[in-house]
Amino acid sequence: MILQTPSPIPPVPPIPVDPNLIFTNDTPAVVMIVIASLLACTIILWPIVRAFARRIEHKGGSDPALRAEVEHLQQRLGEVEVLQARVAELEERLDFAERMLAQPREQDQLHR
Repeated sequence: MILQTPSPIPPVPPIPVDPNLIFTNDTPAVVMIVIASLLACTIILWPIVRAFARRIEHKGGSDPALRAEVEHLQQRLGEVEVLQARVAELEERLDFAERMLAQPREQDQLHR
């Protein structure tokens, strides 16, 4: 029995590129649009990238003025929490006083 081996596939010839097709009448407009869009993206994204780089750079150390302000705000928050507790207690006392004033007095009923 004789085995037939498939013949090798011939290589595909390269597609010829005509340089005249690259530079047509519309090419300068397309190139200008691409350059303008790249320039616009650079102008828009440059400040964002710089801010992001600064944030990464300062992530390790903390600013002493910022730390002092945070401590001051935490102290003020503690004071506010104390005042909230006092207001809640005053609300409870006011509710109690209103309930007591709204009840009919027993002494008046006993004397009648």
